[in-house]
Amino acid sequence: MKKSTLILLKTLTWLACLRPALLLAYQAVTNTLGPDPTANIELTTGYNTLLLLIISLGISPVRKLIPRLSWLIKFRRLLGLFAFFYGTIHMLAYVALYAGFDVKTMLDDVAKRKFITVGVAAWLLLLPLALTSTTWAIRKLGGKNWNRLHTLVYAAVICGIVHYWWQVKPGVLSPLNLTLVLAVLLAARPILAWWTSRRTRPLAG
Repeated sequence: MKKSTLILLKTLTWLACLRPALLLAYQAVTNTLGPDPTANIELTTGYNTLLLLIISLGISPVRKLIPRLSWLIKFRRLLGLFAFFYGTIHMLAYVALYAGFDVKTMLDDVAKRKFITVGVAAWLLLLPLALTSTTWAIRKLGGKNWNRLHTLVYAAVICGIVHYWWQVKPGVLSPLNLTLVLAVLLAARPILAWWTSRRTRPLAG
């Protein structure tokens, strides 16, 4: 892929990833966040955290299935960092707007409200991944250790999906689409590993 094309695609990716945050900022300035502004902020940031994580997880299987799209790997770190960006806004919105920066309230919520417990767990799992997203960190940890650490993304996104289901009211199916896509990606991982091993296995005799 030409460098100019890659730069254009990365610019478009930045704009697409920033769009939800910019829209929230515009709605906040124009007082159009709706009847429940806090819920709107939480839903938007939480949904985009999961969406970006799932898209980033989809890059590896797509590359294995379609080798000519191997350049997609250049976008995985960007998508992952934007997922952490939205996850952090999601967390800060809870801390500021729901808990009012009250430590006791937050600790009580983490202990007693399971959707908050698993949501905090998801953010904590993403934190070391964001902190080690640099080329320096990859060199320092070594490729194998870095890859091993970054498998935490699967636990994080599962916790995020559970957090979403536990947060919505019974009968609300808004998390279903993301759940189905994630299930396909998780199932594809061992299947593609088996398929790759069969392709690379030397013929007997």
